[in-house]
Order: sequence, then C-alpha cells, then structure tokens
Amino acid sequence: MDREPARPRGRVLRIAASVAVMGLSTMTIGCAQSPDAVTADGTTTPPATVERPAGQAQTGMASYYSHRFNGRRMASGAPFDPGSDTIAHRTLPFGTLVRVTNLRNGLTTTGTVQDRGPWTRGRIADLSPRIARQIDMIRSGVAQVEIVPVEIAEAPE
Repeated sequence: MDREPARPRGRVLRIAASVAVMGLSTMTIGCAQSPDAVTADGTTTPPATVERPAGQAQTGMASYYSHRFNGRRMASGAPFDPGSDTIAHRTLPFGTLVRVTNLRNGLTTTGTVQDRGPWTRGRIADLSPRIARQIDMIRSGVAQVEIVPVEIAEAPE
C-alpha cells in the first residue's frame, strides 16, 4: 500500500504567513512615516499628525463584538455601543488610545480601551463593529492585527 507524502499542517502555513506579514510590516514602518519638516531657520520639527507609540506594540488575532452585546454594560461601566470606537484589551488601562492595524490589508484606525477581554484563547483584542468596518475585517470576523498604544491613560488612584 502506497502512502502519500506528508503535507504541511495548516498551522505551519499560518505561522509562516504571520511571520511574513510581520516582517513586511516591520520593513514598511520606516517608509510609512512622514519626514520631519524643515523650517526657514533650518531647524526640524516632527509632523503634528504622526502618532508616536506610547507603549509596546502587540501583534495577534482580533475579533469584533457580536450584536448581542449592544447596550450591555462593559467593564468600564458604560453601555456598549456598536458605533463607538471601543476596544477590549486584557491589561491596558481604560481610556488608553490605541492604533489598530489590519496586517492583511494595512488599514489603520484608532480606538479607546473601554472593556476587558477578549476571553477567547489566542486573541489580543475585541473591537467594536465600527472599528472592524474601518479596517475591513467584518467579512472575515477575525484578523491578524497590530495594537499600538498611542496615548496611555493614567490609572485612577
């Protein structure tokens, strides 16, 4: 009886694809930033629109909130609004502004941490449907993303 040669498992292919995407995104980060502006007296000033990272970037899978969470109370105490810029993260303080980039297509938007989660293994964030639409992940439901804190909120005393 002849056996077919062993084929690579789907997980190995996903890991290889993730590594390739992360490598490409790392290489393009320097190209995506605007150069510093040069004033008339020869000094340079950084552009005002570039958001500088305020914390360490995280890369992983993100999903978005189901419609069944509409109006439910989040960990911050506010009701969930699907049209908001809400992000759920396990550790970042509430009120932290983060930049979310879909690594498949490069689309980027910002959101605010207002909830805890996700509680699904292997995911780093849950996004509101509004944010999911902005980075074009509604159809897939999950996406490989990069989360970068832009403005970290101070924890209440």
